Amino acid sequence: MSDTSPVSLQSFARNDIAIAIGATGGIGRAFVELLHASSHFAKVLEYARATDPCLDLTHPHSIAACAEDAKSHARDLGCNISLIIDATGYLHDEQFQPEKSLRQIDADYMAKQFQINAIGPALLMKHFCPLLPRQGKSVFATLSAKVGSIGDNRMGGWYGYRAAKAALNQLVKCTAIELARSKREALCIALHPGTVDTELSGPFAKSGLNVQRPAQATANMLAVIDGLTAENSGGFFAYNGQELPW
Repeated sequence: MSDTSPVSLQSFARNDIAIAIGATGGIGRAFVELLHASSHFAKVLEYARATDPCLDLTHPHSIAACAEDAKSHARDLGCNISLIIDATGYLHDEQFQPEKSLRQIDADYMAKQFQINAIGPALLMKHFCPLLPRQGKSVFATLSAKVGSIGDNRMGGWYGYRAAKAALNQLVKCTAIELARSKREALCIALHPGTVDTELSGPFAKSGLNVQRPAQATANMLAVIDGLTAENSGGFFAYNGQELPW
């Protein structure tokens, strides 16, 4: 990626492990490239449906297996896992498009939204957050969306996606509370990447919107992550650092 440039991650200990989940998607791949370019981590682990081992949010056993794989890498290298980024997400496919009205609500589409955008990330938190160290800054960050904000909802529509992302935000908050009991410097946060030129959100970009390249969006989000402290755990932040309403 020609516009990839090193980013600063100085708030993290050097030579730890970073993990990118959903590493083959547009945003996930950009995270991988920027994490490598930073030269800050000893290893960047990549997990997705096309990696070995495979991580598929619809197959819980694959999530557990990848967490064990990450744990073994940390043990072999003798270092901590201090940054985990979940860059997975689902909005539309050949069969389903976001609902514009109540009459378009479909049970199968809504179930798929919750499976990939809420239940899958919940299982990622279950298996990967315990890998974060007890001391030193560490972060589990998951991609949410501004449309998941109930307080910011002025347009309606997109029922399944909005509801699933709102559920994800609640899961982040619950996980942050539990993490703080044993890992006081650990953060669990939700990030809104903005409108990014990827297969997920690119087709819905309207004129006048700030559409970012994946490298630009991920650099912005990494800068936000680098600037957060434990007091920000459980928060919902946009790519520009703005704290978003629930």
